Amino acid sequence: MPGLSTGKRNDMSKFAAARRNMVDCQLRTNEVTDPLVIAAMEELPREMFVPRARQGIAYVDEDLPVAAGRWLMEPLVLARLVQALELTPEDTVLDIGCGTGYDAALLGRLAGSVVAVESDAALADLATATLSHLACDNVAVVTSPMEQGYPVQAPYDVVFIGGAVAAVPDAIVAQLTPHGRMAVVVRESEGIPGRAWFYRKNAGRVSGRPIFDCGIPFLSGFEPHE
Repeated sequence: MPGLSTGKRNDMSKFAAARRNMVDCQLRTNEVTDPLVIAAMEELPREMFVPRARQGIAYVDEDLPVAAGRWLMEPLVLARLVQALELTPEDTVLDIGCGTGYDAALLGRLAGSVVAVESDAALADLATATLSHLACDNVAVVTSPMEQGYPVQAPYDVVFIGGAVAAVPDAIVAQLTPHGRMAVVVRESEGIPGRAWFYRKNAGRVSGRPIFDCGIPFLSGFEPHE
């Protein structure tokens, strides 16, 4: 590959192999069957969304810290949540808890457009830079309180929340279209495993069904209150 040093080529090859291994061993063997989700996760360079010191473990099957109190969701949980949404190129998506931008980049490969909300300005800037580098032109990162969603561009066909929540704020639910859908992990308290839920809005009412059990960290600001 012209213009790249041997070390750089070796790193790219190493990460590509790790992505294939993630897909083959973590996703395909655990009920991730959507070919579009699989293809997107096999192409998206997850290592670019974690701190340099952790790039070597970017593809392990666990949540990775990316900043103080912020995590990159483990691949399997993310894949199954996104798969449940059945995204189409016509969908507009609200991504709550953008972090470094990996979830938003994945959603952007499957949906028409993504508004990614992040309350930490430094993380939002980092996500914007990485997404721009990867030419994720249909993803817009905004710095705003995450628990408020982003009503400026509502309504959205889909809401995705990038971390566990004790409860979904009514303000976010209200930003769904009349037939909108949402995927989120709900945990009642620390120390109790969470459960992934799929919700659909219909005629102003929201109904949900559990998808699978999992344990991921709370998204900052969405923890249970005493």
